[in-house]
Amino acid sequence: MNIISQVADIVESACKSRNNVFGYGVWSHHIISVVEYAKVMAIELGADVEVVQLAALLHDYAGIIDYSLYEDHHIHSGSHARRILGALGYPVEKTELVEACIYSHRGSQNIKPESIEALCLADADAIAHIENVPSLMYLAYQGMHLNIEEGAVWVGEKIDRSYNKLSIYGKELIRNKYKNTRTLLTPA
Repeated sequence: MNIISQVADIVESACKSRNNVFGYGVWSHHIISVVEYAKVMAIELGADVEVVQLAALLHDYAGIIDYSLYEDHHIHSGSHARRILGALGYPVEKTELVEACIYSHRGSQNIKPESIEALCLADADAIAHIENVPSLMYLAYQGMHLNIEEGAVWVGEKIDRSYNKLSIYGKELIRNKYKNTRTLLTPA
């Protein structure tokens, strides 16, 4: 079994756990999408595809296994990635790159990606938010218990933040879907 499959099994198992407040949908409606977009971008931009896929699999891991880590999951997920990849014998220099990708993936933290691999993950995460609005709505209404107006505002702000942090290439990939999503979220 290759490293990507091994890590995917670890992350998917965590997503299936009763302790995961996001529900299994974080796997099926977010992480899988992030991995797919990250791989597309890595191939297109000449990044290390394996590093990008591993970072995509592990980017939200800390918040999934322990919601109390969610606020700083960009830091804690990197630490977990280092532990998991180290236990699997993954090269240290590549593990450090995975950790750096995870650290800079969040739009709300405004941390500039320092490598092409980190850019691929940050864009893929943002695109997955725009691509999977129902999962954001689930989080807003079910997970955060927001009312209709609060949830719509929260989702709209998340979508805007995600779109605004995209690279030029990322914006080209998702521009039409972003415009359609904003139209749906704007009150009549």
